Amino acid sequence: MKMGTRYMTFCVLGLLFAAAAQAQDVQGGCPALPASTGLTWEYQNVGDADFCRALREDGSEAFGMFISKDPAFSPKRSDRAEEGVIDGRKVTWYRSELAGKPDIIARETLLELGKNRTAHIWVQVGSQEQLQETYRQASSLEFNPQRQLSSN
Repeated sequence: MKMGTRYMTFCVLGLLFAAAAQAQDVQGGCPALPASTGLTWEYQNVGDADFCRALREDGSEAFGMFISKDPAFSPKRSDRAEEGVIDGRKVTWYRSELAGKPDIIARETLLELGKNRTAHIWVQVGSQEQLQETYRQASSLEFNPQRQLSSN
């Protein structure tokens, strides 16, 4: 009987762990983060918008995004920096500046997600190598159109 109870406890814990892992993956409007990135999401719902931060193992932010109907970021042609790809779609990254942090390389982009949803994605890093690594990680994001539409 003890063995059966122990087995049942492990099964229940396994199901709870799987449900928690799945909940983080599909939580809110954050896109899927492939395991190969080594990143995890920190998620917060903000009214009808989703705030997602991709965190490294040390807790630092690799990149962040705000998914909403009306992004606060309005790109300027003169700030164009690099071209890239996110979720198989071409994007343009724009230079940005952080007050009091002249050594930080900051970039922002917009990604249209479908009906009335746009992801404003930003990157803040200390070197060109980190920038390229973060671009690689962001390019592997997988937005689920059904999830984005249901977040309205």
